[in-house]
Amino acid sequence: MAGLKVDEGAVTAPTGNGAAGAGSPQPTAYHDLPTYRLYATMAGLMVTLLLAALDQTIVGTAMPRIVAELHGFEQYAWVTTAYLLTSTATVPIIGKLSDTYGQKPFLLGGTAFFILTSILCGFAGDMTQLIVYRGLQGIGGGLLMSIVFTVASALFPPAKRGKIQGMFSAVFGLSSIAGPLLGGYLTDNLSWRWVFYVNVPVGFLALAVLWFAFPDIRPNRRRPAIDYLGAVTLVTGIVPFLLALTWGGREYAWTSVTTLGLLGFSFVVLALFLWIESRAAEPIIPLGLFAHPIIGVSVLAMGIMATGMFGSILFVPLFIQAVIGTNATQSGTVLTPMMLAMVTSSIVSGQIISRTGRYRLVGLAGLAFAALGMFLLSLMTTETTYGTVIRNMIVVGLGLGLTMPVFTIAPQNAVSLSQIGVVTSLLQFCRSIGATIGSALLGSMLVSRFAPALRAAMPPELLAAIPPDRLAQLQNPQALLNPEAAASVRQSLGQLGGPGFEALVGAIRTALAASLQDVFLVGAVSMLIGVAITLFLKEVPLKKSFAREEHPEGAAKPLAPIGE
Repeated sequence: MAGLKVDEGAVTAPTGNGAAGAGSPQPTAYHDLPTYRLYATMAGLMVTLLLAALDQTIVGTAMPRIVAELHGFEQYAWVTTAYLLTSTATVPIIGKLSDTYGQKPFLLGGTAFFILTSILCGFAGDMTQLIVYRGLQGIGGGLLMSIVFTVASALFPPAKRGKIQGMFSAVFGLSSIAGPLLGGYLTDNLSWRWVFYVNVPVGFLALAVLWFAFPDIRPNRRRPAIDYLGAVTLVTGIVPFLLALTWGGREYAWTSVTTLGLLGFSFVVLALFLWIESRAAEPIIPLGLFAHPIIGVSVLAMGIMATGMFGSILFVPLFIQAVIGTNATQSGTVLTPMMLAMVTSSIVSGQIISRTGRYRLVGLAGLAFAALGMFLLSLMTTETTYGTVIRNMIVVGLGLGLTMPVFTIAPQNAVSLSQIGVVTSLLQFCRSIGATIGSALLGSMLVSRFAPALRAAMPPELLAAIPPDRLAQLQNPQALLNPEAAASVRQSLGQLGGPGFEALVGAIRTALAASLQDVFLVGAVSMLIGVAITLFLKEVPLKKSFAREEHPEGAAKPLAPIGE
């Protein structure tokens, strides 16, 4: 197996780089930037991150209007799925390429491509076009989400990265809060197309700043052959895997030929990918990373945390709207306090890590807090108030915020500068995979638990009065969240009368609350598993300068080829 090489990581800036101005000395490393260019580059990175993060939250509020104008309700989910597939598959490949050819070409190219595809999305004339353009946009989005964190790691040594992670968390928090509000405003006052057009001025601002402030520094070593076969097999294996998780339990049964076929094909191709990577001179994902005591633990903990976090939090608005009975606007704002708590604790976590150089205890505390918050969510019933949900979400947010910087800083501290891109992309990739797995499995769990819970919650006389075909209509609790669907159900069950229908709604609320309790409890268990994994996270001193960056303490032995 080709092992990881601890490269000397020397870098050089090509001559003729007009970004800095004629006659100005060219820095030979990112951390050699003058102060004004360093701050300008950071500002450009934050705007770029805002561009990618905002796009993940702004589109959702416009989707009802998009479907109404372009039609194709049956393709509704594909607008999000297409973006998810391409962005997830892009991340690990870009990490390796940026380590090889330098970050600036991919940062500027990715931003320009994202702007172009945003314009195409805005011009879409039907749902098929929009889905294709969203898939292309996902390539740019995945590239930006990966490269921004890589560049920031090259600008600051590990001891200072905690503060930077806090700033990036603030950007994510801002996008989570402002995205739905801005999307609603643009859709109501201009057009749904403006949720895509708004990316254009923001993107050009980021391009302008980064073009002039960020140097084009590239590795001063022979460029290795790109592992194209590994890249192709990775994408070919990941896409059907994500499709199976997205469709399983929704479009197709988990035991259907389609779902099992996608999973089987994916596993075969991914096994081939592992075989190729084990023999490649410069693999897309060096398998030796997983044997590293810090990187392997961080990757596993990140994936487990994402599985519980996204798979559970995804259903909190459903609880608010269907169990408590608030409107869609209130159900959407329930995540705002959690995001504010997450941003605050992430900034605090970054400061603690930067000042003390310790990160394992912070990670353990964060996961424990998140587990507590998830457990509190699992105790919610039909009697739970909106304020109680807010309290529980704040606890979850505090825990997740404490944890977020840990599993980025720790693995980056364990490798040389020449491997920062690969490691950072691997972490982002595992986070995306964990989120997809959590959303799919816990969503299927909710559906499977709801049907028997509904039967148990309904009085026998009410259960006997509902025709079997109408009872099947009630198996999806989200059907009653749509006023038109609720009116249709009420009309079809007119023989129940007003009191009978209200009793039915009460049974649905009770069954849904019981089903969601199980979902949130699984989220809490996943966080506790994360605690157990983090106990094995090796803690080494954070490097305070780049002088030691190329030979990190304790890195030579773990990063040696496996088997030596």
